[in-house]
Amino acid sequence: MQAEEDVTLIEGGARRSRLLRVLGVVFGLAVTIGITIGMGILRTPGEVAAHLPDARFFIGVWVVGGVYALLGAISVAELGTMIPRSGGFYVFTRRALGEYPGFVVGWSDWLSTCGTIAAVALVIGEYSGALVPALGGRAALVGVSVAVAFALLQWAGVRWGSRAQSLTSLVKTLAFVALIAAFFVFGGQGSTGEDAASASASALQVPTGLAFWTALVLALQSIIYTYDGWYSTVYFGEEVRDPGRSVPRAMIGSVLLVIGIYLLLNVALLYVLPLSKLAGDKLAIGRAAEEIFGARGGLIISVLATVSMLAAVNGSTLAAPRVLYAMSRDALFWRRASDVNRGGTPTVALALSTAMAVVLIVFSGTFARLLAALAFIFVINYAV
Repeated sequence: MQAEEDVTLIEGGARRSRLLRVLGVVFGLAVTIGITIGMGILRTPGEVAAHLPDARFFIGVWVVGGVYALLGAISVAELGTMIPRSGGFYVFTRRALGEYPGFVVGWSDWLSTCGTIAAVALVIGEYSGALVPALGGRAALVGVSVAVAFALLQWAGVRWGSRAQSLTSLVKTLAFVALIAAFFVFGGQGSTGEDAASASASALQVPTGLAFWTALVLALQSIIYTYDGWYSTVYFGEEVRDPGRSVPRAMIGSVLLVIGIYLLLNVALLYVLPLSKLAGDKLAIGRAAEEIFGARGGLIISVLATVSMLAAVNGSTLAAPRVLYAMSRDALFWRRASDVNRGGTPTVALALSTAMAVVLIVFSGTFARLLAALAFIFVINYAV
């Protein structure tokens, strides 16, 4: 009976596997944490501190961003339980607004997810030069290798992909917890000290009037981007066992974990560095690590960033093919893209997604050029 449920007829009487309902709450937690926690949290604190150089406002806007993500997760989790199908926001848009809006959302979402794979893989390539000098100047080659390696892993089946996601996200979470603990144990010279707080207050002033509201909006913009990814579980709706219970638990639980990590990390940063040093730093966590660990701090953050990005690449490589799969199943894309192998992987959709990511890596060459090229697609994806 189970075998009959896992296959479907195609033209000519041939059979192919359906997506397998083998994922659970742990995977939902892992994929959301893996995609959400990435480079954003390593870079954004310095930007936020520059806009709002006051510890109360600095922490407060992170709370507001977390509430935004949590409310979004609650709303989208309800959609995920009502329409438990893989494909992400394309599925909801097509159901609510029709095929044309669904088509636009599906394509923009797929392109932006492929762009995310390419961008993160390129950053891994750039960081690899610091970790392994022999790889210096070969960011594109390393990026392509990373993208292809994760695609081959997904080809083996969704169980392999989910295990990799759980492992990389667990390592990432433990690494961040260890870093936060180290900041609290070995820090103590930051904005919590009276002298540091006085120095910070004299060096930086919180804007007032219209300038304050502008700074608040800019800070929230950066923070909302850093929380982006909170919706990742809904890309796998029909592959989750008991979606009516598992999807809400995974989405809400993962967002609460991310909020906890972000708040603790930012409080720890203030414990290590005064706001005057934190403000405007492009890699604030790296600077804090150097305060604690000395010259080794940069290496520690490079390793942490690489681990974080591996989890993000794996999660995005899992998500992108599901969008094409859903569009193909609804006859809005090439029908072969809905083919699924015995392991539960939409192989044609995976191959096309990986090919797009590789093309973006090869033709951009650097993260900065790729980001500039993808900016328009990202704007469309957020707008729709």
